[in-house]
Order: sequence, then structure tokens, then C-alpha cells
Amino acid sequence: MSETSQIHDEAWYVRLRRALGPWYRQHRRDLPWRNTRDPYRIWISEIMLQQTQVATVIDYYHRFLNRFPDVNALARADEQDVLTMWAGLGYYRRARQLHAAAQQICDEHAGQFPGEFQHILDLPGVGRYTAGAIASFAYDQRRPILEANTVRLYSRLMGLSEDPRSTAAERRLWQFAEETLPASSQVAEHNQALMELGSLICTPQQPKCLLCPVQKLCQAYVQGNQHEIPKVAKKAAPTPLTHALVVVRRRGRLLLRCNPAGQWWHGLWDFPRVNLDPPRPIRATQLKRQFTGSALQTRIDSAFHTELKLSVATQAWLRTMRHGVTRYRIELLCFSADLDGAFNLRNLPGEWRWVSCQKSPELPLTSTASKLFSWLQQSAEPAAAK
Repeated sequence: MSETSQIHDEAWYVRLRRALGPWYRQHRRDLPWRNTRDPYRIWISEIMLQQTQVATVIDYYHRFLNRFPDVNALARADEQDVLTMWAGLGYYRRARQLHAAAQQICDEHAGQFPGEFQHILDLPGVGRYTAGAIASFAYDQRRPILEANTVRLYSRLMGLSEDPRSTAAERRLWQFAEETLPASSQVAEHNQALMELGSLICTPQQPKCLLCPVQKLCQAYVQGNQHEIPKVAKKAAPTPLTHALVVVRRRGRLLLRCNPAGQWWHGLWDFPRVNLDPPRPIRATQLKRQFTGSALQTRIDSAFHTELKLSVATQAWLRTMRHGVTRYRIELLCFSADLDGAFNLRNLPGEWRWVSCQKSPELPLTSTASKLFSWLQQSAEPAAAK
């Protein structure tokens, strides 16, 4: 008998299932992907929900499906179009894998979303959890699920004392998830109820134990250590980076660059930017008063010429933006700049484009480029009036 089964017998699982159903039907959120059995729509929602909050996903979900209503439409689309519809959601590899998976479905399954679990699992960007979610939500297949909300819920229900990310703990959690499944055809509701309970009640910092329908079944609650479970290792401190970005204007247009393969934000368009190494926090007062003719100005202009083969003369500091990429925290220094000497886009490596200042380009922009573009259109800065 497994360690998990020694903690919970079949009667315990029956009580869990009986408590979950009524609670879920009363408290479930009305989310658009819950009102369908279409595996394509469920798949899109599951990929979007990875690393992204529900409130953010809803509008993107509707816009994406309006543009790509089925797997064939997505497969036929240009990757730039897919990235444009995804712009702002982040983790852009997800969009590329969606596109590649749609093409695989058309090539290998005649454009019909596969129903066999292994075929779903074989799609780019689909792991065990996502395949199980699609199989259970769309086809009511008896497949367990394990994601952030259920990891936390299962850990507390089991009283799991170890780090859930360890190999042994993950194996126990998958086994526990499978043992909770009903034998009937109500797997979709059961799995969604578990995820909803984890999201709404069994929250990370302040679990709402007094509102929990399975409170008496929870090992952590009974032992009074629900705030210590799951055990999570401390995150490493983020690595600081400093980037410089230039806003180059010409005849009412702005210069943009498409990030090449092998770099961050591959396939997305951005203002020209370079990395300044080593990173140094720079105060706005320094940039306003002491930038022209400074060593920093020379350093930045040299970096653009070295990295991008772009000869510019940076002028006024516009603003500083801060954002995160995986384990990095980036300070982004934004400057207006003039082109230095003769300039021709054809002489630059990669893909560059002039776009109108008056309207946002129909291109997939990085999130910072999109924010800066909007700011420039609204800004009363002297550089914005050139």
C-alpha cells in the first residue's frame, strides 16, 4: 500500500468528492472556457492561463478566438499575426508553440483536435497537466491534474511536510490527484472544482479555512500548520540589468527593430535597445543634468554602434522604466536620439522599420515598447514635439 493510501482510505475520498460537487456548483466563477467542451478553446485557455492571472486572460481569450476561431485558422496564420494577438501576455514561447501545435494537428490529425491523451501530450507546449486538463474538461477522461492551485490544495489535504517540487513529493501528489478522481463521468467537474477550491479558498498566504467545504478532511488544518504548507524554498535574489533604449524620429515616424532569433522577445518589435554592462543604478537627476558630454553618453552611443551597428547621438533622457524577465530585473533608460551621419536601413543587420508616430503599429510589440509608444503619443516632452 502506498504512503498516500495509508493516510486516506476510500471512505475519505468519497467524502471529499461529495463535498466538492455542491460547493463548486454554488461558488464557481462564470469563466468563458468553462462554458464549452470544445478542446480547441479549452487548449487556448489552458496555455494562456500558464503564468498569467485569470482576470488578465479573459479579454485576450476572446480576442484571440475572434481572430483564430478554430485550429485551422490558427495553423494558417502568419507567426507575426499570432504574436500580435498575444502581445502583452508575456512568455511568448507559448504563442509560438500554439502556432506550431496547430500546424501539427492539421498535418497529423486532419485539422481535428486529437482526443487520445498521448496525442494531446505530443503537441508542442503541452505537458502532463495541460494534456490532463484538456482530456478531462473536453472529453471527461479520467485524468488527474496538478498545477499551482491544486499543488497547494493537495499538499495541505495530505499534510505534506516536504517541498512539493522534489521528485518524491511530486510523485506522491500525482498519485493523490489520481486517487481523488471519481469513477463516473463527472471528472471534468471534479477537476475544475479542485482548481477552483485552490484558487478561491486554499490561497497561498491566508487560506480561508473557515469557508472550506473539506476543512475537516484537511490534514494541515487538523494539525494547525496550514500556513506552513506547502513548504516553499526561498527564491534567489533577482539579477539586475541596465538597458539603454533610444527613440529615433524622422518625418513623423519612429524607428523600430524586430528582435532576432536567439534573443529575448524573439519576433517582437521594440525600440532599439542595448545592454549596459555592468549594470549601475542611475538617478534621474544625473540623467537630466549631467548626461550631455558625459562618459555615460559616450558609453551608450558606443554600445549601439557595437551591438546593433546603429550610429546614433543620444540627446535628452525621456524616462526610466523597470520590468522583469524571468530572474532578471531590468532598469530601462530611455533617450531621444539623432541618427549620426548617413543612414540607410538596408545597411543594418536584421529587420528594421519606420512606423508612424500617430498610431500604434500593427506589429507585435514588446510590453515596454507598447507602453513607451503610448507614453510618447501622450507626452508633452520637448523631444516628443520634434
